[in-house]
Amino acid sequence: MKFFRLDLLTLLISLFILNSCKRQDGIGLGVDTSTQVSGSLLVDTSVTINTVAEDSTAVITSGLTKTPLGEFVDPVFGTVKSNVALALLMPTTPYTVPAGTLTIDSAVLVLGYADGFYGDSVATKYKINVYQLTDKPLSQTYYANSHWNNQATVLATKTFTANTHDSLTIARIRKDTIDTVQRVAPQLRVAFSQKFIYDNLFNANGTALASDAAFQNAVKGLYLTLQRAQPSNAGGTIQLNLATTASHLDVFYKTKLDTTTDTASLSLTFPIHAAEIKHTYSTAVAKAKTATTTQASFYLQGLGALRAKVAFPIISKLNPDSIVLNRAELVITPVPGSAIPYAAFPKLTMYQLDIANQRILIQDASSADPLYQAGIFGGFYTRTTKEPVKAYRFVITSYIQNLIRKKTVDYGTYIAPIDTSEVTSTTGASSINPSVQTAGRVILIGNDKNSPYRIKLNIIYTKIGK
Repeated sequence: MKFFRLDLLTLLISLFILNSCKRQDGIGLGVDTSTQVSGSLLVDTSVTINTVAEDSTAVITSGLTKTPLGEFVDPVFGTVKSNVALALLMPTTPYTVPAGTLTIDSAVLVLGYADGFYGDSVATKYKINVYQLTDKPLSQTYYANSHWNNQATVLATKTFTANTHDSLTIARIRKDTIDTVQRVAPQLRVAFSQKFIYDNLFNANGTALASDAAFQNAVKGLYLTLQRAQPSNAGGTIQLNLATTASHLDVFYKTKLDTTTDTASLSLTFPIHAAEIKHTYSTAVAKAKTATTTQASFYLQGLGALRAKVAFPIISKLNPDSIVLNRAELVITPVPGSAIPYAAFPKLTMYQLDIANQRILIQDASSADPLYQAGIFGGFYTRTTKEPVKAYRFVITSYIQNLIRKKTVDYGTYIAPIDTSEVTSTTGASSINPSVQTAGRVILIGNDKNSPYRIKLNIIYTKIGK
């Protein structure tokens, strides 16, 4: 009984000590309560979110490092179609037709792949068709709603599988020596019309070959379309590298002069390239685009298609004179199962509008903010040790604090798709311009009261003593 009474006494003392700790959100050791700093967590699930369409007249598709070509029938979003227009540049300016009798061995349209394929790369067979444009592309900015007319004759066609990461071994033609083979970067090679080459390059009049402008007036340019070889296939969108010499039109030919026959080659490049993009949305997505109330789920889509507008009603309920924010983090989770088989974006971007409705970085993403550090702002699709599922997280402490203190006016805050390569060269921050260099999509949980993963704003704050 002696030991039992000692244990009972110890238990009563412990309970008395623990019961004295009334303030569970306190931070620090035992200090004077008048000077004690305490932190509290507020999980705000009143965040509103709506699907909003990008303005196709503002989505630039020309002069990009990645240009989309494809046809993708998404079971949730609907159909997206992307065609490409190319201008042609002569091998030299001015161009002189080689002397002798010319015979074309082959002409090959080489289209270099860029990272960013989205869709079905396994079951779908794709068919590319190449036509001549009716009007030449100009040296100007083109947008997603641009349109080009083409002639009916098919200059090149090929059915293929989208092996966008597989390198190729090709024959390399070498002048005055033995041909060889070489390994080349992933690319699509399409046999091209020899008649088109002969008529426009080897048998053209001197006026048409006198300058690039004259040549482009004569040949106009090329128009590329991609379609599913079978209507039952899902298809996909390929990103092409048209901004470098990875893409070109190769011509291999023989010249016979007197008794001498020689082989040679030349290449035509693409000084102008742009895409036209068409979306046919499903009923669900079309309805979400026009909804005026916050949504249980919302949609983001690349190729300059869909973004989301987000707002924080709780801001009006927080007293700027009584709290200071330590951290504010926006957490957004995809609808379970929606990222299979089509993966969610690896990264999203977030921005605000100014008084002139122009896009600007929010404070936490701007190097002008003293707390800014590249990578801390977030937007990546990851999972923490405390979360059972992957989610997108944005640290927006400065932005929320400024909204509370009315140093910033919310003229509109948006979340949108972004390609991971699209960052500013000076700060490393993500671009906030509408992008066609990513073709993905994602379905996210909005203000769904029945979901444990509804959109939320986690606020850690400190109360200011009076």
